Amino acid sequence: MNDKNSQKIVDVIKNFARKHSLFVLAYGTGCGAIEIPATMTSRYDAERFGIRGAATPRQADVLLITGYLSTKTLKRVIRTYEQMQDPKYVIGFGSCTINGGMYWDSYNTIKLLDMYLPVDIYINGCMPRPEAVIEGFIGLQKLIAAGKAEGAKKYKENLDWYRANQKKVIKNWVMPDYNW
Repeated sequence: MNDKNSQKIVDVIKNFARKHSLFVLAYGTGCGAIEIPATMTSRYDAERFGIRGAATPRQADVLLITGYLSTKTLKRVIRTYEQMQDPKYVIGFGSCTINGGMYWDSYNTIKLLDMYLPVDIYINGCMPRPEAVIEGFIGLQKLIAAGKAEGAKKYKENLDWYRANQKKVIKNWVMPDYNW
């Protein structure tokens, strides 16, 4: 067996383990956060899919952003994301993270989350029900298993582009300089 095949086998095993062990840091910025406790309770039992809560960004694999983001909260979300260890994934929860939702015409609402952070998967709806949340996580697990959930890698490779977009909406913020 050559080195290339050995590496493929190792990657398959790593991705299999990762997809069944997702520690989620829920960043509840809007009304969508009310669906997270229901998703974790015994009726829907997200833990049977390997989805668990995390206490801090350092322990989390998934950043779940549930609701609209103002320019002020975007700064905190970016800092939280950058404190997470690799591999890390982002789920945009609800229409607010996609297009601003019911706050779409507000000057202070972020419309497209993936302009500022790499979103691996979106969960549609206003507010997505627990079934949709679980389907979103299963979709993320499929991407992880296939080795296609590479948002963190994309963020590092395109950091200048993301920083330029972040600086357009976050004024007077000295962003940390990373040398990954």
